[in-house]
Amino acid sequence: MSDEEKRQQFKFICKVVFLCVIWYSVSSAANIVGKTLLNDFPYPMTVTMVQLLSVCIYLPPILRIWNVPMPEHISWNYYAHMIFPLALGKFITSVSAHISIWKVPVSYAHTVKATMPLFTVILTKIILKESQTWKVYLSLVPIIAGVVIATLTELSFDLIGLISALTATIGFSTLNIFSKKCLKDTGIHHLRLLLVLARLSTFLFIPVWFIYDIRRIAVDETVTHPDNYLRSVVLLLIDGACNSVQNIVAFTMIALVAPLSYAVANATKRISIISVSLLLMKNPVTGANLFGMFLAILGVLSYNKAKYDQLMQKRREQILPLVKSAPDLQQNHIVFSNNITGMHPSHTEVSLDRLHKPPATFTPSPAFQYKASHMNGGQTTYPGISNLETV
Repeated sequence: MSDEEKRQQFKFICKVVFLCVIWYSVSSAANIVGKTLLNDFPYPMTVTMVQLLSVCIYLPPILRIWNVPMPEHISWNYYAHMIFPLALGKFITSVSAHISIWKVPVSYAHTVKATMPLFTVILTKIILKESQTWKVYLSLVPIIAGVVIATLTELSFDLIGLISALTATIGFSTLNIFSKKCLKDTGIHHLRLLLVLARLSTFLFIPVWFIYDIRRIAVDETVTHPDNYLRSVVLLLIDGACNSVQNIVAFTMIALVAPLSYAVANATKRISIISVSLLLMKNPVTGANLFGMFLAILGVLSYNKAKYDQLMQKRREQILPLVKSAPDLQQNHIVFSNNITGMHPSHTEVSLDRLHKPPATFTPSPAFQYKASHMNGGQTTYPGISNLETV
């Protein structure tokens, strides 16, 4: 590796570490501020609306600065059957997440959210008919066990909080599946999709917000009192800004690093949020409760590794040749192009009845790619040798 490559690699590592520090810090702050806000201002729908409005305000200038392209034309039919349901799901999921951290400690809410891989596996099986490897299924065991232990030993347990956390987790799992499908179908930039969903969610639920929350806030004297009012407004603004930064950094990380690296970073972020909330909020916990929390997080890390191994296995299966029993090699011959490095120019054609294996002196360049067609006419690409075809 040259000095320039080393410098570039060092810069990239520093950039990722810096983003992780920002991501963990902002996410932890957002959860602490959100919990504090909801304790004084128990209106999770209003908190969700402020977060959506914050994304709508802060994100457009960033998209212009980064020159993020506008989406191509998307039909109204696609909006109706895909994007509008995503906006609806985003709002309901966000409200459920806020109810969960309002009713139960932040540490417990995030432990329950560690069950997302379980629901992802179930939903991909139902929706996409996708099966998993035994390693993936086995990795779900510590997740389930950890959440069960944490639930049974949670000193501040609340049934509504548990149901809300599970609802939010199922919602996020569903949104992940269909958001990826939307990105693939439309080619829209992920930050553009985030902005579209935020705008649609805000537009769709402003009437519901006015009817359900604004009327109650107007008659709530504890909220409208001058001292409490100013405190609530400041916390709402801070919470909205933190949520916007958190979303932008998370999407930037997705674009920078490999899926496994992002999944591990996301699991580490959850550990950071749980640890910071336990230190600052000082909610009572037992040893068994802590064991359950970190067992669930360990299960998430195991799940991410199992999914990565499954992905690598699928890629290997796609590039490996389909080997048939007792192939009749003498019916075919191989033609080597003149531009192959390491081969004498005169050796442009080699018959397979005289060549059952490559000569020991033949060492192809690593940059080559090998293409071979099988007896059935199919073609498979291999890294290693270039322009090698069966005719």
